[in-house]
Amino acid sequence: MAGLESDREIPAALTEVERHEKLTYDCSLRKDGTVSDETADKVDSTHEGLEFPTAEELITLRRVSDAIPWTAYMIAVVELAERFSYYGTFLSFSISAPQRHFPEIGASAVFVNYIQQPLPPNSTTGAGGLNGQSGALGKGQQMSTGLTTFYQFWSYVMPIAGAYIADSYWGRYKTVCVSVAIAMLGHVIMIISSIPGIIGSNASVGIFILSLVVTGAGAGGFKSNISPLVAEQYRQTKMFISTTKSGERVIVDPSLTTSRIYMYFYLFINIGALVGQIGMVYAEKFVGFWLAYTLPTIVFLLSPLVLWYGHGKYRTSPPTGSVLATAIRVWRYAMRGRWSWNPIKTIQNLTADDFWESAKPSKVIGEKPAWMRFDDNWVEEVRRGFKACSVFLWFPIYWLSYNQLNNNLTSQAATMSTHGLPNDVLSNLDPLALIIFIPLCDLFYPALARWRINFKPLQKIAWGFYTGSAAMVWATVVQYYTYKTNPCGYHAATCVDSDGNPLVSPLNVWIQSGSYVLIAFSEIFASITGLEYAFTKAPKNMRSLVMSIFLFTSALAAAIGEAFVSLSTDPLLIWNYGSVSVLCGISGIVFWILVRKLNLEEDKLNNMAEGRFD
Repeated sequence: MAGLESDREIPAALTEVERHEKLTYDCSLRKDGTVSDETADKVDSTHEGLEFPTAEELITLRRVSDAIPWTAYMIAVVELAERFSYYGTFLSFSISAPQRHFPEIGASAVFVNYIQQPLPPNSTTGAGGLNGQSGALGKGQQMSTGLTTFYQFWSYVMPIAGAYIADSYWGRYKTVCVSVAIAMLGHVIMIISSIPGIIGSNASVGIFILSLVVTGAGAGGFKSNISPLVAEQYRQTKMFISTTKSGERVIVDPSLTTSRIYMYFYLFINIGALVGQIGMVYAEKFVGFWLAYTLPTIVFLLSPLVLWYGHGKYRTSPPTGSVLATAIRVWRYAMRGRWSWNPIKTIQNLTADDFWESAKPSKVIGEKPAWMRFDDNWVEEVRRGFKACSVFLWFPIYWLSYNQLNNNLTSQAATMSTHGLPNDVLSNLDPLALIIFIPLCDLFYPALARWRINFKPLQKIAWGFYTGSAAMVWATVVQYYTYKTNPCGYHAATCVDSDGNPLVSPLNVWIQSGSYVLIAFSEIFASITGLEYAFTKAPKNMRSLVMSIFLFTSALAAAIGEAFVSLSTDPLLIWNYGSVSVLCGISGIVFWILVRKLNLEEDKLNNMAEGRFD
């Protein structure tokens, strides 16, 4: 795989000159307030023997990423198996449906065949065959939508609980292992609901709903902890000097390494998603739901095996007790005396640069509260974590454009000439594009660094909004010409001839490709960087919790998306795509205006001294 090794050699020891340079660097960090005197004088075993950059070198030398630890790839394999099982089990049932001529609402297409469609005549497995319609429960669209909405909400609320358990009691590794076991149980229950003799009965309905509850609980504990765990495999936290084979002195930047880890982590996610989505379609269509559930479960068995093999090899962080309550207390303590009857004055006080200063133990006059068992650096970490969460508040708008991928764009394809291609399959261009472009970005980002262009995380996120908006502009133009060339004009979704056969636009469905490719680029810029930002900006003992807040923005996006349901039908689809495009584009501009100052603090935030929490 591209980029497994870097072109550098780490110095074995520091010379006297190098020691002097390290002291110069430490002194500069002291002046900037990045590290305390005590921390600057201490070099842990991970960084012992490394040369640290001086203040001048921080400006002049090119920055590169380090090699990715092999344990990080092992955890990525665990995620690949989990994503294969998720997409193979849950999303395949929308792909094999016949072409739909009505736009789907939200993620209601996920379980549409299994829940909505009845068991085919003379079938004991739910398979519809080449020309038939696969189905099982026959409970209709209302129940399908209700269960889908519940599962989506449940799956993105449970990560908060899983994060709290990991940070406070079990640690990430144990929480992931237990969550995998719970999810595996859910998969087994789902298989039971689909075996011949049970499928289609009232018992099948109850067993299937139980499987959703159990699987969602397991997914919750898994989602919020697997992402921090993969990045924790890289041990360096401080920038250091290295020399390339060509003799160039460069700065090895841990933040760039973390970014690279998450790019390949996302690559593994989409390999699992692509194979899972396509591969299980034919199992459901020609064999039955029991096989479509069983095969992903077998692949999911890779997860506990890889986790077991890596036991004792993974780098893990121990739990530190209930940190969330203390963080909220710090926030409340910092707000004291900053309220005013004038709302503008209140906003200014709450967003002032010195907001967190009064909550630092060294600034407390008199006796400290009993709960204040931390140092000033930990307060700075909490400040950094809150800043990250303020960035995440913008993500529901971004997800709004991304969510068009799995519903309205699929329905748009059904109104175009597919030339025998199932309209649902085209959405696989997104994971395919990601598999192609992520390794290319691993070459593109270092090229920018050689040109002395520092493409920082907040800049990437802003570009994620812009490319997401561009994808919706493409979809708007395609929809306009689809209406213009369809025999029924602005009622393309319900256009049929006298015999009830669908009449579609002569436009080739492949012109949709631009939207999917642009969405893929937006994921590279925004989604992957969001994972990176959640990890690097959270306090070490709150990484799972901050990651869960980032994931929860997807649930908020689904709720916002309900406001656009009325636009997701003919003849208003141009307004649907256009309004999402404008909203995403304007949000990206406003977002960048508001975070420009925070963007300048990137190095300081990444090189902050680790706080002490007793």
